[in-house]
Amino acid sequence: MPSRGATVVLDRKRGFVADPKAPQVTLRSIADQLGLHVSTVSRVLNGRADDGARAASGDTATRIRSLAQELGYQPDPHGSGLRTGRSKLVGVLVPRLSDLVLAMIYEGIDEAAGELGLTTITANSHDDDKTRRLRTRMLLARRVDGLIFGDATLDSGFLDELAAQGGKFVLVNRSAGEHPSVTADDLLGGRLAAEHLLELGHTEVAVIAGEPYASTGADRTAGFVALYRERGLPAPQVLYSPFDTAGGRAAAERLLAGPDRPTAIFAVNDFAAIGAMGAARDHGLTVGTDISIMGYNDTPLAAELPIPLTSVSVPMREMGRRALQLLTGLLFGEEVRSERLPPVLAARASTATVA
Repeated sequence: MPSRGATVVLDRKRGFVADPKAPQVTLRSIADQLGLHVSTVSRVLNGRADDGARAASGDTATRIRSLAQELGYQPDPHGSGLRTGRSKLVGVLVPRLSDLVLAMIYEGIDEAAGELGLTTITANSHDDDKTRRLRTRMLLARRVDGLIFGDATLDSGFLDELAAQGGKFVLVNRSAGEHPSVTADDLLGGRLAAEHLLELGHTEVAVIAGEPYASTGADRTAGFVALYRERGLPAPQVLYSPFDTAGGRAAAERLLAGPDRPTAIFAVNDFAAIGAMGAARDHGLTVGTDISIMGYNDTPLAAELPIPLTSVSVPMREMGRRALQLLTGLLFGEEVRSERLPPVLAARASTATVA
């Protein structure tokens, strides 16, 4: 409920809210009620703590803050931006927020931003370079202080251009070139997946590798394949597909219809793995008995499937939080370094020893 003394109305959907018709509480109105100069009130409410201390005695500052709270005073974010030279806005680009992994990462970004008094603006690029450039220009036109890209591609040309122009940004989930990023250690994650299937005796395996332009699929596949090669085993079959259930199903259909059907499939994200499980069912195979299938990311859905999905678990929300923190460090002129958060294997019923 709004602060005591504030004019409120009852909104049927939102409950008690500030009356939009009520006179606006301003620095001037607070100063007039207390008999102070408006600059004194401004320094106490909108300046740094030391500015406020210099502007007024402890008793006066307490009176100012008490009346501001009672009247429901809210600082003007646009005015604050003019004073500080910052908009307190962060732009976030993702391929699509309908992807649960990206949505959870964005939750972490937005949560961390809120704790620092920042506001996020998100846009979908659909992994299209023209759209990415257009949406980036749109966000820069909104005077965002910095950008977080969740849709980086291995071809970092666009990001190189942006950095050369002085753009402040970090990457999340995917990496590209030498630009600062927060990702899972996907090479290690791929190795964890390979170790798991090898321990179960699977030597004839395949990878549904996602799109070739994303570091996520490339690194997970590379880590997986490298371990099989190190063990002197035949190289796994590798098929590329979109990062969704339809792509996973289509790739699995090709694998299961071919002459060299694998005993296990590693899909580089959970949704592709779920599509592969559907294809296996349609071929009369029982996942976890006739064929092993595992995914990556360990989304909340994975453990709740009729046959719980083995997956490589990554801290999605924490990646988002760390990306926001990395960006704020960059904005304050700190030297920042890319971070790789450790993945963990979550073994479930969808993988078992070779039938």
